[in-house]
Amino acid sequence: MLKKITLAQTRKGMYVHKIAGSWIDTPFWQNSFPIDSADVLAKMRSGGVRELWIDTSRGLDVAEPVAAPVASPPAAAGPAPVMAPPPFAFEKVERTSTREEMHRAAKVIVRGKDAVMTMFNEARMGRLGDVAAAVDLVEDVAASVMRNQGALINLVRLKQADDYTYLHSVAVCAMMIALARQMGLPDAEVRDCGLAGLLHDLGKVAIPAAILNKPGKLTDEEFAQVKRHPVAGFEALAGWSEVPDIARDVCLHHHERFDGKGYPHGLRGEQISLHARMGAVCDVYDAITSNRAYKAGWCPAESLRRMAEWTREGHFDPTLFAAFVKCMGIYPVGTLLRLKSSRLGVVVDNSKSLLKPIVKVFFSARSMGYIAPEEVDLSIPGMTEAIAAREEASAWGFGDISRYWVTS
Repeated sequence: MLKKITLAQTRKGMYVHKIAGSWIDTPFWQNSFPIDSADVLAKMRSGGVRELWIDTSRGLDVAEPVAAPVASPPAAAGPAPVMAPPPFAFEKVERTSTREEMHRAAKVIVRGKDAVMTMFNEARMGRLGDVAAAVDLVEDVAASVMRNQGALINLVRLKQADDYTYLHSVAVCAMMIALARQMGLPDAEVRDCGLAGLLHDLGKVAIPAAILNKPGKLTDEEFAQVKRHPVAGFEALAGWSEVPDIARDVCLHHHERFDGKGYPHGLRGEQISLHARMGAVCDVYDAITSNRAYKAGWCPAESLRRMAEWTREGHFDPTLFAAFVKCMGIYPVGTLLRLKSSRLGVVVDNSKSLLKPIVKVFFSARSMGYIAPEEVDLSIPGMTEAIAAREEASAWGFGDISRYWVTS
């Protein structure tokens, strides 16, 4: 049984299921651990831990207070009513700027990669993963997204091709959470959407690495193997009783298309669940913005433009895609813009305004030379500077421009 207690109630012999709040702000790397020494208690006190969840099935419960003797118990008025637990709700967090959230987001990404790698390796050996640990990770990702929607989503986009399979799951988890919140879904459903994103590609463990990482075009036989991964993932999740139906459904149907031309079942329109339609959008966006073994990723704005075309062709649910664009912004972080002053810069933060982001300018198109980097907040009242056009970094010979928006 899980029970939330204060630090004052902790004692040696308890088993910590999770520390309340973000794990990043605590002195512990793991979420769950036994309190097996006075040193652990001292570390919790010095680390600012205030509340935590304990698992009484794995350790001691709260000590019962010694009650004063009474003459006789009051007459029973019948069995006490059974109170339903309150609905799940995320802990409240304060919004932060993209720069402020980057450091925390980086830690979540590192932990996420390790957790997904472990789950995939367990699945390869036919063992069931730790769903509780996956849920803990989802809640940490959600906290980062709620503090700043763009930091983690954009930072994880810089993954290397070798890390794609694992960090793709973290990225889709974050985007599913952001999209679910954009649509106003209840917190419990948002969390399930995040877990669905984390587990949606579990079936890829059944595909040989040589096919997954092949730099050239797949043969028909190889592509047939790839197309089996949704069913393989769904079957793997069948043994995990704690996995919500939303996660199973997204795993099975995130490659369905709104026009019925997807796989594995060729579902059309609202035959595809809301959550699977969300998963399709998030999965494709991360895939086309990421560097892969066989191609370089497209910039975020170009990716949204192409996805808009595909939506008109019938690939995605138009309503959901519109909501996704609101999440990411017309000019996502990392987009190269030319301003009215003929200066070129990269979007570094769009959390204040999706249409008037903060841009770090670094190049003059007039003098055709680099200039001292400077941040320009286009949302400031009275600002005369404005966006003139979106540009392609390759057309200017810039190469990797991520260094202008990724902070140390």
